[in-house]
Parts: sequence; structure tokens; C-alpha cells
Amino acid sequence: MDAIREETDCLREAIKGASDEREAEDALLHLIEKIECNVQRLYTPNVKRVINGTGTILHTNLGRAPIMREQAERLADIVAGYSNLEYNLKEGRRGERYSHFEELLCRITGAEAAMVVNNNAAAVLLILSTLARGGEAIVSRGELVEIGGKFRVPDVMEQSGATLVEVGTTNKTHLEDYEDAITENTKVILKVHTSNYRIVGFTQNVTAAELRPIADAHDLPILEDLGSGVLLNLEDYGLTHEPTVQEAVQSGIDVVCFSGDKLLGGPQAGIILGRKKLIARMKKNPLTRAIRVDKFTVTALELVLMEYLAMEKAPDRVPVLRMLREKKESTDARAKTLAEMILAKDVRAKVKIKDTESQLGGGSLPMERIPSTAVVIHPYEISVDALERTLRGMPLPIIARASEDAFWMDVRTIADEDFPRIAEMLEEVCH
Repeated sequence: MDAIREETDCLREAIKGASDEREAEDALLHLIEKIECNVQRLYTPNVKRVINGTGTILHTNLGRAPIMREQAERLADIVAGYSNLEYNLKEGRRGERYSHFEELLCRITGAEAAMVVNNNAAAVLLILSTLARGGEAIVSRGELVEIGGKFRVPDVMEQSGATLVEVGTTNKTHLEDYEDAITENTKVILKVHTSNYRIVGFTQNVTAAELRPIADAHDLPILEDLGSGVLLNLEDYGLTHEPTVQEAVQSGIDVVCFSGDKLLGGPQAGIILGRKKLIARMKKNPLTRAIRVDKFTVTALELVLMEYLAMEKAPDRVPVLRMLREKKESTDARAKTLAEMILAKDVRAKVKIKDTESQLGGGSLPMERIPSTAVVIHPYEISVDALERTLRGMPLPIIARASEDAFWMDVRTIADEDFPRIAEMLEEVCH
């Protein structure tokens, strides 16, 4: 009824504005069709799967890290009914939702204890609220980062009730800068890994290992917001070294936090690792309930973490790592396969294979570019803008890059199973 009223109101306005009777009749002609489309739109989920042809592996706007299909199927099986989210099956009484992944996280990283909240900004908020509220937190000026959506470390610190004490300069911070800033009001030393930008040239920073002696002398915990949170050495794949979670734990940092949906390759989450007594305090913080993870996140995170128990197999199974390590020879071959599928259809367009560069995205490894391959479409009878807009509006949208008067699809972020559907859509649009 709402749809009928909306469309008949539009019809009345169209009739009022019609220049003649024929134009008014034309407005009436498609009324039923418009009502049907309106109702169908209401009953069609707005969130849908898309094909990512941008070459950005951790595309924040496209949901960042995808998980394995078999994990998604297992997740669906669990969340479609009841689960032991907070029930201890062994003891027959209430349990803790963190128990499903805490042992896994500690085994993989070497940490004493672990917990998870709904994202990494919430993790930083909880840590500071628990350990630094009413006191001072020392941070290097070069580490006062801004993450997506204009969320800034100083703002999160203010919200936590901690007072920010900046030390050093943008490009250089020395050990004595930290030492000189310590007062009786100092509660923590905070380090923030600059995962989404790089300061190069005349620079210097202080490592956690270097801070450990002065932190111990003043009985202060060292905290680190690691950002992306990788568990494998990226240098093995020819990429720039990114500090691993294990390295952070071994360096003497008391509490470290990082994102679950970036280099880990899991669901959105803020993972917190550290000393058992400090994690225990955070679990008791009233804020924890407000930012806790739900059954979907708990289940998905456990499934992803299990892949890291066999660390040598994880790069072939975790989708983000698999895309990250794919060789140029492989993207060349896959681009050729996709191009041949498109050419086999009645597609009125020039189809080429060209070299391109992928990127990690999601605020990780900002300077890194990965050689890749794109299938490039130049339509004959419609504009590139029209092609991009039409493909973006399909039931299974294709999101890619319009550049140099062509439509570029980087195959690194496209699954082989989507190749036939891409060819069919291009035939439908470019015929």
C-alpha cells in the first residue's frame, strides 16, 4: 500500500506537469511496473556480494577481508540455530565467549591471555580506559595517527579518560623524550604502529625493547596498537617487512591490539593480547559489555584462527594471504582465461590484457604495490562511464576501475568462479 501511494503521488505530479494529454498517458502507462519495482526494492537486501575488480585486496568500502567459503558454510550452520556461545559444555554451566578463541590466540602468538572486542578502535579505547583513565599516556608525536573516517588516536584517548602527553617530533623521537615525560601521573606508555603511512628520511623512533628498562623502572605497562596485525613474515612473499604480532609479544610489550579483518584475514574485530593480569582487568571493565563481539564474530574468528595452527598451510587457505602472495605469472594466466571467456561471447568491445599494480589497502602497507594483470574493456557502442555504472547496478555488481577510456578489472581480487558470470554480464551490457 505504501508503494502504491508513493507511485500514485508521483503520477499525479507527472500529470500536473504534463504538456499534453499524450505525455500524461505515457506517465500512466508504466504505473503498475513502477509499483512492482518499488515493492521488489523494499524486499531486496541492500547488502549484497560484489565482484572486486579493483585490485585492492583489503578494500574497506567492499568489506575488507573475505573469508573462505567452507568457513562461511560452517558459520551459517552454527548461527542458524543455537550455540554454546557462553555455555561450558564440559562443566554444564555458564561459560565465557572468549574461551572459544583465547587458547588459539595464545598458542599462535605466545601471549599469556587474550580477548576480543568489536573493532580495533574499541580495543584501544578499552585498553586505555582500563589502564590509563585519570592519568597520563605518553605517545610519540610521529605516532598520533588518523584512521579511516577521521577517527584519530588523540580523540580515542580523550574519550577513554586518559590525558595525552606528546613527546618528540613528527620525524624524530628519542628514548630520553619518553624518560623526561614520565611523572607521578603517568599510567602507560603507548606505541602506535604507523600502518597506514610512512615517514621516511631523517627519522628515528624508539622500540618497545628500548623502552622496557625505563618502563620497568617506573612500573609502567607498554601498550601497542599494531594496526593490521599480521601473523606471518611478509618478506617471504617479497613484500616490505611488517611487524608481526609474535614479534610484538616477544619484544616485551605488555598489551598489544590489532584488527581482525585486515592482514589476519578474518571478521571485523579488535584483538587484544597481553599479560594475564592486565587482560583480566579489561574483561571486568563495564565498557567491555558495550563493545563485545557477537556469535557471528566469535564463530568466524575461531574458524580463521584455526587455519594458523598449521602456519605453513595458512597462506594457501586464507583468501587475503592467497591473493597477497599470488605470482605475476599466475595473474597473467588467469587474465588470459577471463579474456578468452569474454571474447567467446558476443561482446561488442575491445578486450585487452594489460599489466597493472594491486595494493593491499585497508590502511596496510601504504607504499607497497604488487605487480598484477588486468583485463581491460573498451566498449564500442556505450561510454566507459555507462559501462561502469551499468555493471555497478547489476544483481551481482562488478566494482572495478575506469581509466584511460577503458574499464580495468584486476584479476588478483577476482575469484575464478566469477569469470563465467563476468563474461555473461559483459555480453548483456555490450551487445
